[in-house]
This record gives sequence, structure tokens and C-alpha cells, in this order.
Amino acid sequence: MVTSLRGALMVCGTASDAGKSHVVAGLCRSLHRRGVRVAPFKAQNMSLNSYVTHDGHEIGRAQAAQAFAARVEPDVAMNPILLKPMSETDCQVIVMGRPMTAVSAAGYHDLKPQLLETVLAALADLRTRFDVVVLEGAGSPAEINLLDRDIVNLPIAVATGCRAIVVGDIERGGVFAALVGTVQVLPPDQRACIGGFVINKFRGDPALLLDGAEQVEQLTGVPTLGVLPFVPDVAIDAEDAMAFAGPPPRASVDRPAVLDVAAIRFPQVSNATDLDPLAIEPGIAVRWIDSVAAFGHPDLVVLPGTRATVADLAWLRACGLADAIVGSSAVILGICGGYQMLGRAIEDADGVEANRGTTAYGLHLLDVSTGFASAKTLRQRRGCGLGADLHGYEIHHGLTTRDDVAVPWLELDGEREGACDENRGVFATNLHGLFESDDFRRRFLLAVARRRHIRYRPATTSFAAAREGQLDRLADLLEAHLDMAAVDRLIQEAR
Repeated sequence: MVTSLRGALMVCGTASDAGKSHVVAGLCRSLHRRGVRVAPFKAQNMSLNSYVTHDGHEIGRAQAAQAFAARVEPDVAMNPILLKPMSETDCQVIVMGRPMTAVSAAGYHDLKPQLLETVLAALADLRTRFDVVVLEGAGSPAEINLLDRDIVNLPIAVATGCRAIVVGDIERGGVFAALVGTVQVLPPDQRACIGGFVINKFRGDPALLLDGAEQVEQLTGVPTLGVLPFVPDVAIDAEDAMAFAGPPPRASVDRPAVLDVAAIRFPQVSNATDLDPLAIEPGIAVRWIDSVAAFGHPDLVVLPGTRATVADLAWLRACGLADAIVGSSAVILGICGGYQMLGRAIEDADGVEANRGTTAYGLHLLDVSTGFASAKTLRQRRGCGLGADLHGYEIHHGLTTRDDVAVPWLELDGEREGACDENRGVFATNLHGLFESDDFRRRFLLAVARRRHIRYRPATTSFAAAREGQLDRLADLLEAHLDMAAVDRLIQEAR
């Protein structure tokens, strides 16, 4: 069915993790199913889970997932500003897919006015190419200490003539106060943008909320457009570490776990979504661990990516996990920053990641060394490994070199990549997303099982199909519980 629907809509939330990303993804899939050319947009995203577009730009992984929901190619205009935390107070600022600078929180606040034009231009570009753009806010739009320089929430709606809905999380309590308070602290022009509330993660009978929703409308003039039930097994690619508590996409078939996977939860872990395809496999148990007490006796240990390789390597030693990993008989896989840790040394001569001149000594499980370059490698890659096709992407400042005795185990774009010690069972690569390639994932898990002398029969699970199923379920959820006609009207009211 083809529709003439055109416009835009902003989705804000009363707090982080209220469900904005899920609602945007669900709306993108629902609109796509109705024949609408739709694109997601988030002006500013703070996340260590990122994705590389086909033309080599870095954006938030959540916006890539929302693009998948809309069945369009992820584009840098969908997330013009990406903030990658480097510490509690500092972050790397990615502008239009490329690193711009590293600043403190206060420094970034001063930088925002300069970035507003970039944000508006990216949004205007999307609106010329798509029928509808669904904008996602960040955190809460009612952070009154930041309103004067807010470039991601309702000031963007005001500047571009968009209406907005506000999602409230009833799971944590206080949803009515949060919705009313959000409206009441806003200046009049931003308050006027809000056209509806959505109550999310409700357990029980929605009829019990009707009186509360009516009172909220009397207090604010804003109607509640629907109540979304709590559904524990619906998930999309995570935006940040808050999503560790949530479930990954699940396969339709399940069976008792026979392979135990321990993934190291570094303090600055990045691209944790690399493990999602393993988690959907029947017979595979994935545990995120951050202590020796939780280490156990895994069959596979994964050292994932990290935004702070040197600092997280020091943490790995301090908490005792480094010794546990080296002394384990498990198969070991390092991805990106994890790859660098498995080598002999990591040198940061120019202070790209840590202090200038820093040298850290790795776990000495692979004959490789890493040096940091100021230029960031950002590219999609295709190739093969273990006799199977695979694809993924690279995001790293570190340049890892192999000694003559180090053996590459993948071939990407005609080049040998990664390093391994097959006798010890240690493998490493810079490739993010490698386990999304179904045949490669199955072959790798089967190789782990054989090395561990475990009887394991790979399933026929398709990660792409599992993700598609999740996105369709989100759209079904919205279509069943939201006033979609009211949502359409708000979309069409955009200038």
C-alpha cells in the first residue's frame, strides 16, 4: 500500500531508557510497511556502540538499527553528531561521521552553538529525500540547565516545525509526575510542540490507567495516545551500556546451552552488540562478566572492543581477570581493542587515547604490537574466514602489526587480516559485526566445540531474520496499542 503521508515527528522521553529508540524503530517499520519512505534521525547520540556506513562514516548503532527498520541504508545524516565517552568527564566528538575533537563536558556545551547548523542541515537533507523523518530526542527534553543550548530535543522541533510525542516509562514508577513535569518546566514554544504522551512498559490492565491519563490531559492539555505493554523479549541493537540488562534478539528455536561464552564487560566496552548474534544461537549461553568470581569455566572468552584500551587493560589486570584469561583452557577471541590487548605491547606515542608516550604491555598471547594513529580507520569490509563468507566493519585508531610468526586467519577485501595461535586457541580481529554472517558464526562455534571436546550441532538460525522479526514485533506492538491515526496527524502537521 502506498500512502501520501509526508512530514516529521519527534519522539522524546521522560528519561534515558524510557523507550524512545524502540518507539522510533517501531514507527519506522510500521510506516515502511505502509509504503512510506521513512528515515530515522538523532541529532546527537552518546554511545560507545557505533556503526560504519557504506561510505565510511561513523554513526550510532541505534540509528543504524532504525535504518534497518525503515529498510534503508544507514546514512551519516541520520546521526550527525556522535559522542563517544572517554572518561566520566571527557568524550570524543564525531561530526558527520568523522572525529572532530576531544573535549570535556563543559567544553562540549560551549561547542553546541557551532554544531546547530550541522544538525539542521542534516535534518533538512533527510527531509528532501524521504517522505517522513522520525526524530529521536536524547535523555529528557526538560533538562532546564541545558535548554539554552539543547541541539537534540524540542528546540530542534521548534526550529523545524515538528510536533512531538513524549514516552514515559511506567516500569520505574512516577510516570504521571514525569509527564506532567516535563510539560510544565518547558518554555511555551517547546510546550506547544508536544502533541501526545505514550506510556511504556506497563504490566497489567491498561483500563486501570484511564483516570490517570485523563487527569494528565486536564493538567497539560496533552492526550495520551496509547499504553504499550511490557514485553521482555523484544530488543534492538543497544545504544549504550544501559541495555546490558535487556535481552538480545532471540531465535525462534531454543535448547539447553552446551557452550559457555564469557564476554568481558570492560568499563569502556564498545560495540557490545558484536555478541548479539551469539546470544540468539540455540545451545549458546553468553555471560557478560566483570570479576574473577564470575569467570567460571567458559568454553569461549571474548575480549570485545573498548574506547579506552590502555585503561581497560590496566583494569583487566587489577581485577585479576587478565590472569584468569591467560590461565584458562578456553578458546579466546579478541575484537578490536580486545585484539590489541592480546598482543605484546600497546604504544600511544602521540596521546591519541591515553597520555602521550604511554606504553602498556599486553597479555602476550599473540605476537602482535599496536600503535595508535591520529587518523581513525572507518570502513566496511567483506571477505572470508574458516571457509565461509563474512562481512563487518572496522572502527579503530590502533594499528596492529604482526610479527613473522603471527598467523592471519581472515581474508578481507583481498588482504590477510587478524592474528591467531591455533595451537593455543587464540584468535583476534579488528572486524566488528563478524558474527552476523551466519555460516561463519556457525563454523566458528563448531570449531570452539571441537577444541573443547563438546558435542554441538549448529542450528540454522539467521541473525538477519531474527532482527527482522524483532522489528516487525515492535511495529505490531505500536499498531495494536497506539492511536496511529493521531500519530499520522501529528506527522502531517510538520512544516
